[in-house]
Formats: sequence, structure tokens, C-alpha cells
Amino acid sequence: MIFGQDRNELRQMYADAWRKRCDQQPMAPLEIQIADVIDMHPEYHDDVTDDDLDRDYTPDGGQTNPFLHMGLHLGIREQVATNRPAGISAVHKAVSAKLGDIHAAEHAMIECLAETLWEAQSSNQPPDEAKYLERLQRL
Repeated sequence: MIFGQDRNELRQMYADAWRKRCDQQPMAPLEIQIADVIDMHPEYHDDVTDDDLDRDYTPDGGQTNPFLHMGLHLGIREQVATNRPAGISAVHKAVSAKLGDIHAAEHAMIECLAETLWEAQSSNQPPDEAKYLERLQRL
């Protein structure tokens, strides 16, 4: 597991990675990955530099949780790097070519990942990799 279960620790990792990027300090490979995702999302820069990292983001308030969103980007990237589920790397390549943009491709893929994770959580079952890959292939 890349990250622990503690929300504050996770958010602090994002803040530390971004601070190091901004200050041009040496970074570990994971910090580079995190900072790259933050860099792609200027709308979240204030969130990772905020003194109150413990802020709640509620969907009923129309808020997107920036840490969840960026974490899903990192999850997609990890899946592509390991090609798990088998075939996801080819899907990523095809969707990136179709959309002409890796970031847009990741956003499309995140929708499939989020739906798959929601279903797994709702049914108290592990994520269905085959169904997830089918969703991805429809992109």
C-alpha cells in the first residue's frame, strides 16, 4: 500500500511533496509522482498549501475532494505502470491517443475506477477487475 489509512498523514504527504517541488528541494520518487499530479491541477494548489489540511470536502456542498481526485490519478498511474488489471496499459495508450491528452485520458479512466470502487464498497466485495477493464475498454 502506497499510503496509510490516516487522512492527515496522507494530506501532509501531498503538502510536503508540493512544498519540496516549489522550493526545488530533493524529492523521493513517490514525492515526484505526487508533485507531478498536483502540478497538473492548479485549482488544487491552495488546498495543498492551506494551513487547514483537515478540511472536509462534501459532495452535497458541490465540492470535489482534491486529495481523493489526485489519489485516483496516482492509482491509475500505478495500475498502468504495473499493467494490472492486465490490459490497462494498452487502454491507457489508446484513450490517450484518442483524446490527445494523457490528463484527459486519466480523467476518463478515473470515472471507471471510481464507479468500480463505489460498487465494491457498496457490496462489501473486492473490486471486480474484469468489469473494471470492460468499462475502460468502452472508452
